[in-house]
Amino acid sequence: MDLFPLYNSIRISLLSTFIIFIVCLFVANIITYKNNFIKSIFDVIFTLPLVLPPTVVGFLILKVLGPKRAVGEFFLNHFDVRLTMNWWTAIFSTSIVIFPLMYRTMRSSFEAYDYTYSEISKDLGANSIETFFLVKLPNCKEGLIAGAVLSFARALGEYGATSMVCGYTPGKTATIATTVYQLWRTNNDKEAFMWVMINIIISFVVLLFLNFFERNNKTGSLHQPYNK
Repeated sequence: MDLFPLYNSIRISLLSTFIIFIVCLFVANIITYKNNFIKSIFDVIFTLPLVLPPTVVGFLILKVLGPKRAVGEFFLNHFDVRLTMNWWTAIFSTSIVIFPLMYRTMRSSFEAYDYTYSEISKDLGANSIETFFLVKLPNCKEGLIAGAVLSFARALGEYGATSMVCGYTPGKTATIATTVYQLWRTNNDKEAFMWVMINIIISFVVLLFLNFFERNNKTGSLHQPYNK
C-alpha cells in the first residue's frame, strides 16, 4: 500500500495550519480593537471562504496563479516555477479554506480575554510586544490551540480546491481525499474504504486530543492572573 497520500496530506495540513496560525494570530488580534462596523466588514471578508464551495475557491486560485495568468505566468517565465499542479500548491488552497475557521476561533478567544492583565503587565514595566506574547497569548492558549487543531483536521480532509490546483498524480500530488475519489472512480472500493478509515481515525484522534485538552483546561488560563 502506497502511503504517500498520507504523508502528503499530513505535511500539507501541517504547513498550511502553521502559516495560517501565524497570520491569524496578528490579524485576529488587530480586528478585536476595531469598531463594530469595521469589524463586521472584515468578518464578512475573512469568513467568506467558509461558505463558498471549495471548487469556487479553487477556480479563483487558478484565475490568479494559473500558468496563463499574470502572477502564474510571471513566476513561470522568470523563475521557471509553476504555481499549480505541484504538491505544495495545495497549501494555497488549504490555507484559504481553513483561514476562516482559525480566524473566528482566535478572534473569539481574544475578545474573551480580560485586558486587565495587559494593564497590570504594562504597569509592571512590560512593553506591548512582551505583554502580547507573555501575557495575552498564554491566557488565550485554549482558543488558539483549538483553532489550530480544528484547522488541521479541516485541511486534512480538503478535496475540492486542492484537486483543482494540484490535481492527482500518484507519488507526487496525491492526498488522502483525492486518492479516495480516484479509487472510487476506478471501482476500487476496498482501498478507498481503507483510506476513508485512515482519515476517520486521524480525525478522531485529533478531535479526541482537543476534547481532552479543553476538559483539562476548563478552568482556563483566562482566570489566572499574571505574575511577573
